[in-house]
Amino acid sequence: MNRCDSARKFSLLQRRASLLPPVQFSLTALAETASGRRSFKISLADGRASDKAHRNFRREGIIRALITGLGPVAMNLRRQKLAAAMLRTAITLLLALTATLPAPSAWAGGDATSGLPVPRFVSLKADRVTVRGGPDKDHDVSWIYTRVGWPVEITAEFENWRRIRDADGSEGWVYHSLLSGKRTGAVQMKSKTDLAPLYAKPDDKSAVTAQLQVGVLGTVKRCTGAWCEISGTGFDGWIAQNELWGVYPNEKFE
Repeated sequence: MNRCDSARKFSLLQRRASLLPPVQFSLTALAETASGRRSFKISLADGRASDKAHRNFRREGIIRALITGLGPVAMNLRRQKLAAAMLRTAITLLLALTATLPAPSAWAGGDATSGLPVPRFVSLKADRVTVRGGPDKDHDVSWIYTRVGWPVEITAEFENWRRIRDADGSEGWVYHSLLSGKRTGAVQMKSKTDLAPLYAKPDDKSAVTAQLQVGVLGTVKRCTGAWCEISGTGFDGWIAQNELWGVYPNEKFE
């Protein structure tokens, strides 16, 4: 073949090659031979097909990543909702239980304060009433009353304790349950040897039915502000209101 024929064939191959689509290829190292040479894999692929496959792979990878990542998030949300529901139920049960419990003062055996006027007269409910130096059982015992029904005056209240004062002016603290609202009166005179006349009517002109010694105790039925009707063992009548310990001057009640 002469030089002109070779030139024509080379030109023809160039034109044919220009008509083919672009080709991508890659060299991938497969192994190294014993002689130290490496063998390579040549991969030829259409560029558009490669891009499409790559996009599909990326899309599938993103979807898998989203599913994998959202799984724990959804589970955490379900756990949080369950925990919130359990907390609401517990709070509701606690509130319902608290509403049914008595107040702390009720556990102690009565109201913290009576709500009644202070000062006021009451009487001893038991035949043994311990009087302490303060509103607590840890305080020392000051003295002990042994006469049931004796009138005393409440001068202060603290929780379930009452500070009382007797006819001698002595004061101390007693537990509220040892006192009664029953009104009683004890005869008091300027001199212990004096006698208090008991009348048939609230009038010093009426008949005298008895003479009462200092300290005689009776139940006060009513008072007019000047006279009180009292009764006791062997007597019943009217006495001047200022001759009784257990009622206030000018006090009226039925």
